Amino acid sequence: MTRETKSGFLFKNLLIGLVWFAAIITVFILTEDYLKERFHLYIGALQENHLAFFGLFALSEICFGLIPPELFMMISMLHNISATGFIVNLVTYSVISYVAGVIGYSFGRSFSKTKVYERIREKYLTGHEARLGRFGGFLVFVGAVTPIPFSATCMLAGSIKLPLKQFLLISATRLIRFGAYGWMVWKFPQWF
Repeated sequence: MTRETKSGFLFKNLLIGLVWFAAIITVFILTEDYLKERFHLYIGALQENHLAFFGLFALSEICFGLIPPELFMMISMLHNISATGFIVNLVTYSVISYVAGVIGYSFGRSFSKTKVYERIREKYLTGHEARLGRFGGFLVFVGAVTPIPFSATCMLAGSIKLPLKQFLLISATRLIRFGAYGWMVWKFPQWF
C-alpha cells in the first residue's frame, strides 16, 4: 500500500473542491435569470436584513459550513449589488469565516480534554491520529481554500493541538480563498 504524500493529499482535495465549485457556479449561471425573478419573493427580505443575513452565515460557518459560502456570495449578486457593496460583503464573509475557524479551533482544543472526546478518540480516531498529526497544517489549508468544511478542519486542528501561531497563519489563506472565489462569482456570470 502506497503512503499518501502531503502534496498528493493537498492536490487531490483541492481538485475535488474546485470541481464542486465549478458545479455550483455552473448551476448558478444556468439558473441566474430564474433566481432573479424569484429572488425578492423568497430571500430578498433576508438579504436586506444584514444582521440576520450575516448571522445566518456566521451560524453556518461555525456549524461545519452547512451552507457553502459561495451561495451567500451568489445571493449578494442576485440583489443587483454594486462592486463596492460586493467587496464589503466579501470582506465581511472572510472575517466571519476566519473568526468561526478560530472558534472551531478553540472548541476542538477544549473538547479534546473531555472524557467524551477520549471515548470518541479511542473508538474512531486512534487509527487516524497519526495521519491527522502528519497532515494537520495541510488539512487546515485544504479546509481553508476548498469547499471542505473549514470549521470541522479547525476543530480537528485544535483537537490534535496544532500550534496556535501555525494555525492562525495557515487559516489566513481562507481570506485568499474568499477573494479568489468572490472574483469568480462576480466575473463568471458576466462572461456567459
